[in-house]
This record gives sequence, C-alpha cells and structure tokens, in this order.
Amino acid sequence: MKKINYSEVTPEKIYNNRRFFIKSLGLGVSSIAMTALPLINNANSNEDNELTSYKDITTYNNYYEFGTAKGDPYKYAQNFKTNPWNITIDGEVEKPIQISIEEILETFVSEERIQRLRCVEGWSMVIPWMGFSLSQLLSKVTLTSKAKFVEFESVYDPEQMRGQKYPVLQWPYREGLRIDEAMHPLTTVVTGLYGKKLPNQNGAPLRIFIPWKYGFKSAKAIVKIKLVEKMPTSSWMRASPREYGFYSNVNPDVDHPRWSQATERIIGNDIFAPRVKTLMFNGYGDDVASLYTGMDLKKYF
Repeated sequence: MKKINYSEVTPEKIYNNRRFFIKSLGLGVSSIAMTALPLINNANSNEDNELTSYKDITTYNNYYEFGTAKGDPYKYAQNFKTNPWNITIDGEVEKPIQISIEEILETFVSEERIQRLRCVEGWSMVIPWMGFSLSQLLSKVTLTSKAKFVEFESVYDPEQMRGQKYPVLQWPYREGLRIDEAMHPLTTVVTGLYGKKLPNQNGAPLRIFIPWKYGFKSAKAIVKIKLVEKMPTSSWMRASPREYGFYSNVNPDVDHPRWSQATERIIGNDIFAPRVKTLMFNGYGDDVASLYTGMDLKKYF
C-alpha cells in the first residue's frame, strides 16, 4: 500500500475553507467524499460540528501521565521520546508479533476521520484525525478461539512522564474492548491530526480512538495489544468502578454519579455559549447500536 505522507494531507486552513465551500453549496459533509467515515453528531447544527482549532485540540487535554491539569500534557510532553517505538500484539494469538511504528506507518494507509471526542466531564471537540481501522492492525496476527476481548497497555516511563510518579491511577494505563467492538471499522488507530504528525500531548506515536465511547476509553502511547478471554479491568474501572464502567458508551440517559451527561460544552465556543444535547452513541447509533442488541445499557454502562 502507498503510504500517505503528512504533507499530502489537508492543512488546517484548507480544512476550514473546504468546509465553508461545502456549506456554500448547501451540501452536508457526507455528500463530499472527503472522508471514508461520517461526520459525527450530524444531527446537531453545522455550528456544533465545526472543527475544533489545532491550538485547542493540542493544549486542552486529559493525559494524566503528564499531569492532571488540562494544560499539563502540552507543558510537559514536548520532549517525550517516541522513537524508537515498538508495539507487541500477543495473548490469544497463534504467533505473537512485535511491530515498529515505522512499519505500521509504511504498511497502513491513514485517512481523514472527522470525529467528536467526548469526555466524561461533559466537554467535547470535533477532531480531524488521521488513522486507520484497528482491525487492519489486528489482521497481522491470527486469533485463537479464546480471543474474546482486547486489552491495550500504554507505555510506563515515569522518568519521561512525570504524572506516573504519583498514584493518581495504577500505572501503566490499561483499557479494553470486546472483540467485536475492536473489529468495528470505526475503531481507529490514530497516527495524526489536522494532517500533521500526532503531537505527544495527544498520544503520540499511536493511540486508539473509539468514537461512540467516552474519551478515556481511547488509550494513548500504546505499547501492547493483548487478546484475552476474560473482560479486562481498565484503569478507571479499577480506580472508581461506580463511576467508570467497561463499556463507557456515550449515553445521555446514564448520569455520572456527580453530574448529568445529557448535554456537553464544545471546546472553542464562547464560555457562555449554550451547551448542546448529547447524542446516544455520540451520534453513531446507526453504525454501532447493533453491537449492544438486548443489553441493558444502564446496567452495562
């Protein structure tokens, strides 16, 4: 496959101009083949779906490995070393492998995926990620019949990640998905954003993104992907099981114990701008609701 260089991808200014051009034609974003995936939350107004600025995306982050304040990742991640970097895929596979970030970028073609990142605190961003489906990476191994879940493990490096020197969470960071969630084409391995290399504070060199789930499900700086038989216990489940469940689907009908999930604040809008309605599955219900047929999504939150 041909590798798409970051320089070939649409820069921020042209992204915004392109969206203005599409609007002037009276067309929805999905009417133009500028991405293989739908623009999320397209039931909301066009204004609610405006792309968040590169500055906001890269300076307002949850990444506790670098600190708990929203500005800490930008402040403390700039010198984080992401080369060399290898990812191990093991567990319930016929033959474990280790693959370098260079091989990943050379093998898999990144594409534009414009998606809303929604955090459990009640704020959201619309981000033009670059990436490819996780299923493509998992195709590098042959799963055994016992592979029911996927566990992601982030890097543990307290010398570079000052936040890991404190027991905010049990390190390293771990997250997980059911195998059918992991294989869904919307589940994304992120390689960049706004046509640029993925910044350290956003999870470089490689992160996972699951657009219908809350942002904490999207593990950053991945070093291991493990196929397992039993449901893994994620970092936030271990830290506070009452507040953070395994599925963590965006569901406005399930309140966080300390606040409502019914509305969200869009980062980049005026602080006094009205909050917008949170959509079930973050607007991806048509694509993913079938994964949860027959499940009580208030019980399995």
